[in-house]
This record gives sequence, C-alpha cells and structure tokens, in this order.
Amino acid sequence: MEACEENRIFIEVKDLTYIYNRGKPGEHRALSGVNLTVNEGEFLAVVGPNGSGKSTLARHFNALLKPAGGSVVVGGMDTICPENVWEIRRQVGMVFQNPDSQIVSSLVEEDTAFGAENLGLPSEVVQQRVEEALNLTGLSQYSKHAPHMLSGGQKQRLAIAGVLVMQPSCLVLDEPSSMLDPAGRAELMETLARLNRTMNTTVILVTHIMEEAARADRVAVMSGGRIAFTGTPAEVFSEVSLLESLGLKLPAAAEIASGLRRRGCSLPEGILTIDDLVSYLTRQPY
Repeated sequence: MEACEENRIFIEVKDLTYIYNRGKPGEHRALSGVNLTVNEGEFLAVVGPNGSGKSTLARHFNALLKPAGGSVVVGGMDTICPENVWEIRRQVGMVFQNPDSQIVSSLVEEDTAFGAENLGLPSEVVQQRVEEALNLTGLSQYSKHAPHMLSGGQKQRLAIAGVLVMQPSCLVLDEPSSMLDPAGRAELMETLARLNRTMNTTVILVTHIMEEAARADRVAVMSGGRIAFTGTPAEVFSEVSLLESLGLKLPAAAEIASGLRRRGCSLPEGILTIDDLVSYLTRQPY
C-alpha cells in the first residue's frame, strides 16, 4: 500500500471562524482562522488554556456547531450542508465531560443499544453490535447492571460503547476524564488507545491533562481561538517556554526529567510519561 493512502485526511478545517451571540449583546469570537487536518486513524490531542476554543472546535467536527466563516469538511462532506449532517454525526461520535448526560436507559446493554436501535437496524444486528461494543470497552460483565451503579470511569466507557454501536470512523471526546479519579482516567486512556490501535478509530481528545496528551500521535495547542502550533508530543513538550507563556505545564514525568537535567543528570529528551521515566532510570547502573 502506498504511503499516501496511509495518511488520508478525514477532517479538514480551513480558516474556521465561530462567533457566539453574533450581532447580539455578549458577542464573542471563539475561533479565528483555524486551520487543521486530522488523518484517518490518527490519535490527536487538543490542548490549551481555558477559553482557548478547544470545545468550540470539537463541536464543529460533528456539525453540532456550524462555521461562521471558513469550512469544516468531514469524510469529504461539508458540515454547512444540512443534507450531510446525519451521516457526519454517524461517522463522528461525540463523548462529553459528564457521562450521566448521555445515559438514557436502566440497563447497561439497553443503554448501549440505544444509538443502533435509532438507526433502524435489525434486532440481531443491534445485539451483535452491543456485544462487540461492550467487549471493546471492557464492560461485558456489566451488561445487566444499572448504569448508576458503575464507577465514573465505567460510565465514561459506557458512553463510548453507546457511540461505538453506530460504528463511527472517529471519536471526539471533550474533556472526558475531568470528572474521573486517576484509576478511571487510566481505564479510559487504555480504552481509547485500544480502539485507536486495533480498530483504526480516529480519536480526537480535548484535554487539559498533559499526561493524556503525551499519549497521542500528535498534539494541537490552542490559544485565543487559534492553533498556536502542532507537533508530536515530543516536539510540543520541548517548547517549555512557549507552553509556560500560554499557562500550560509539562506532563509530570517531563517536568521531573527537566528538573533532573538542570541538576546535572544526563537524561535523554523525549521522556514524557512516568513509564518512560521509570524505564530509563531502572536501566541505569548505580
């Protein structure tokens, strides 16, 4: 297979502008001239300070918001065209901060089936998709449980399962771990990594947690409604001064590694996670 086929663009954002309350009191320009591409099968993290436009951008990926200027094209479909909206939302599933807002049924398996049933699929197809989605998210053993009995991390995985039954090409997650404890965050990130790796699902993760962004293929940094810069996690987190000027911190492991270097330790660049740091330090002779 040729390399160009491996990097097919799935989402293309050109000169995107969005204005809240346009022409009314409180008018606010949230996005200004945003340009971004997302490739099929890519894991992209979007980071930035509060008010930088991260969530507003994310809501354009499945036509929840429409451009005030510029364009957003998803899978070759322009989001501004009403006839494209249904298919765009089938291809791009959204998962929000609070999983309770996406739970609609009294049993895990029923909640997971909701989206597929709304597609009008035969019951045997729905059941098969539910089983696959629960298996992929590690919730099979909870299929007969009430959603309110699940932990925060399990509820968020249930929200993902409810999107997966519609077999989207892309998952967009807006601060999904902000209400989770560390264990729940770890569960969620493992689920996203598995879906990206084994199903080739395109994942776009909006997050303020730099440790999560460090696990992505690429990071887009937003500031003031614009894309400040993009790059691999190693490239982005090497821009320490620029990140600090935007009010952003390094991942904890990268910050520790940077501090050790300042004290004379010869740690290599590119240490971004605790696993990276532990792996390097345990290989050293002392």
